[in-house]
Amino acid sequence: MDQEEYGADLVTLVDDEGNEHEFEIVDTLDLNGQRYVALVASLPESEEAPGEDEEVEDGELVVLKAVTEGEEEFLEAIEDEAEFDEVASLFMERLEDDFDFVGGDEEPEA
Repeated sequence: MDQEEYGADLVTLVDDEGNEHEFEIVDTLDLNGQRYVALVASLPESEEAPGEDEEVEDGELVVLKAVTEGEEEFLEAIEDEAEFDEVASLFMERLEDDFDFVGGDEEPEA
């Protein structure tokens, strides 16, 4: 059956200040015995279909590592830069047909 019949796979993450943010899981990847998750920010239902005059920013791809402690699974930031670069590159290749990626260091055109 098509996954769209069941809706998006959503997860709520809590930031350092205790604020909750909802993300859609867009892909998972197993690499070198470790599981990674690619997420994009989920827009509230009231913002899913903006009018012609409204502008909604594109969601940023967030890549996290799944860590298991006991029977609980947590998502955490990837601290190693080389590991992050490798995983993010793989996700970008896998998701390039579904998302338009813009480099993080690029300056917006005036």
